[in-house]
Amino acid sequence: MSDNLFTPSGPARSWDELRADALECTRCRLAEGRTQVVFGVGSPGADLMFVGEGPGQEEDRQGEPFVGRAGHLLTRLIEGIGLTRSDVYIANVVKCRPPGNRDPQPDEIEACSPYLDEQIAHIGPRVIVTLGNFASRCLLGTKEGITKIRGREFPFRNGESVIIPTFHPAAVLRGRGEALAQMRADFVIAKRALER
Repeated sequence: MSDNLFTPSGPARSWDELRADALECTRCRLAEGRTQVVFGVGSPGADLMFVGEGPGQEEDRQGEPFVGRAGHLLTRLIEGIGLTRSDVYIANVVKCRPPGNRDPQPDEIEACSPYLDEQIAHIGPRVIVTLGNFASRCLLGTKEGITKIRGREFPFRNGESVIIPTFHPAAVLRGRGEALAQMRADFVIAKRALER
């Protein structure tokens, strides 16, 4: 596994410039169907960052990631390790909603990846929890499924931080109690990594 999609680099612009650029982005076709760009939410100085796939319908409407049922579960899990949403940073691989909640296409990821790359560079999180197959595969550069890689730590950015893949909260809501228990365990791993 490698970090070849998101290479280490210093922030090219200020946080406010990055956000302003993202909010006006028209680099790919996702801009045509969005209500608004979902840049991210939380503390730009967070030690813990969560990365999902892309905004859904409710996120597109409100302009904030993880605000529906899956977002409520994510919030409860964050609180379960003694933090709040304002203590962490939550973002997505792509910032605009793919039509019909389909997976983002490679050219859309390529167009949007500089935003996530710069967010990570600015925030400098010690731990990144990837939510689901898509975000995990993108950031780790792997084809392995989430059930094989979840709950483990992977060095990222030359060991500056670690990635801990876990299930997407929406998948857990559709699944069984076992997946929720495993996701809770993954959050404990993230908490321990933060405490080191």
